[in-house]
Formats: sequence, structure tokens, C-alpha cells
Amino acid sequence: MTRMVPTGGHTPLRHKYARSEAFRNEAQEKLVATGHIPDAPSTRRFWSAENKIDLSIFAVQLTADAITTQRGLSEGFREVNPLIRPLVTRGAAGQTTASALSFGAGLGTVYLLHVTHHYRAERVTLRLILAGEGAIVGHNIALLSARP
Repeated sequence: MTRMVPTGGHTPLRHKYARSEAFRNEAQEKLVATGHIPDAPSTRRFWSAENKIDLSIFAVQLTADAITTQRGLSEGFREVNPLIRPLVTRGAAGQTTASALSFGAGLGTVYLLHVTHHYRAERVTLRLILAGEGAIVGHNIALLSARP
């Protein structure tokens, strides 16, 4: 291979890539010589212990939200969320549907961030979902316990 020397103020295209081509050829020769295929770069698994625990907590929070919402509705309160209101006023079946949709939306959002390799955003989003749902459940419990 001939090495070109830059002249003037610019670098020839061939000179820029000659070094990387040499490295590539050397790596291919090593692969053929050893017969060993290198491991693929590792990626973070979605169903890690951390995500399993966090999503389990989310499911428990949604269950607590469903129970407190139905109890509140039976005591004269009304659902504040206009998107969920038509479902939760239909009893246990509607509440189950609303909870399943909420869980699916949360899980889908977190999984979308995971698939697009936004791992930090995935963790932050899941924690924000947990904090928000925890606040809702706490608010429901506070309203029910303050009622005479």
C-alpha cells in the first residue's frame, strides 16, 4: 500500500482512511487465524431485577388506586380524570380496564425508551410514574380518611 503525503492545506481522502483500512485488515486476519468470534457489545436487558421490582410496585399502586377510587365513588366522590371517568363509573370491570390501560401505557412508555437506548430516561420516567401514582393513592387515602 502506498502512503500519500499531504501537500498544501488539505489532506487527501485516501490518506485519512488508509490507517483505518489497515486496522480493519489486521483485525480480519486475526479473526481468521484464531477462529474466535468476538462477543457482541452488551446491551441492558429490559426485564432486569430493578425493572421487575419497579413494575411490581407500579402494579400494586394501581391496585391501591383502583380500590380507593371505587370506595370513594361509593361514598359520593367523583373521578377527576375525564378520560378515565367513563370507565371507573362502570364498576369493577371498568376499573379493571382503566387499571390495565394505565399499566399498559406506563409499561409501553418505559419500553419505548428502552428500545431506543435511552436507559437513563427509562429509569427516570419509571420513577416519575411511581412517584405520581404514589401521590394519587396517598391523596385518595387522605380524602377517604378525612371523610366522617
